[in-house]
Amino acid sequence: MQRYIKKLRDFNELVMFEHSIFSLPFIFIAMIVAANGWFGFWLLFMGALAAVSARNFAMGLNRYADRDIDALNPRTSGRPNVDGRLDSASIMIFIVTNAFIFVAVAFMINKLAFALSIPILFILGSYSYFKRFSSLAHVVLGISLGLAPIAGVVAVSGEVSLWSVLLSLGVIFWVAGFDLLYSLQDIEFDKKNNLHSIPSRYGAEATLFISSLFHMLSVLFWALFVWSSGLGFFAFAAVVASAVMLGYEHFLVRKDFTKIDRAFFTVNGYLGVAFLIFIILDKVSA
Repeated sequence: MQRYIKKLRDFNELVMFEHSIFSLPFIFIAMIVAANGWFGFWLLFMGALAAVSARNFAMGLNRYADRDIDALNPRTSGRPNVDGRLDSASIMIFIVTNAFIFVAVAFMINKLAFALSIPILFILGSYSYFKRFSSLAHVVLGISLGLAPIAGVVAVSGEVSLWSVLLSLGVIFWVAGFDLLYSLQDIEFDKKNNLHSIPSRYGAEATLFISSLFHMLSVLFWALFVWSSGLGFFAFAAVVASAVMLGYEHFLVRKDFTKIDRAFFTVNGYLGVAFLIFIILDKVSA
């Protein structure tokens, strides 16, 4: 039993299950708005399972593809995909299993979800290789998580609405913006190893500016989402709260680069949850 518990902990460290907090709130936001309230326990379970399995697939593939890079980077050299705790075969089985779960869940939801499942996996997997040839990897990561709201509305209504696209665009620029801040930690490593990133190509100041621009765009698209979906006061409050939290994130990073982890994990984790709570309040008070 201890052996299996240890293996589970190693896989948790590999993909960081708890970081699903970045995508789950926005799936549920889309589902709540599409259903105009509560969407049922079955879709709650299926939506969560789809989100977690998709993320596990993407992160597992990323760790598998980055074994050589992670081994050279002091920040990542202790990861399970590098230090021998998880061999390549185990990681590949994990990747394939989660891909199968995601496609199976999509099949059980509806025809459109199933039709989109393979293209979505392709997009999720492409991020793992983008940084080897393009600085747009940050945007690809944003697109990967930005698919979450569209998946949520497809699960409920079987179609893609304008407001869900606006919500997704907000998520895309939000994620791309905070990934830029996170990648500042590896700016020298990326330069030395010829890896493509905006920080390694344009420098820290330009990265901070682009990240700020992306986050302003995310707030704009979230405001347009609230307006186009006919939501009320609490939803607009969610946009304002998100703007304040993103501003605080940039304040932390500009003040001290050692605060990047706090800005990346803590602030962004709270942002998604707070946004979801405000949307629930909006529906409850309507």
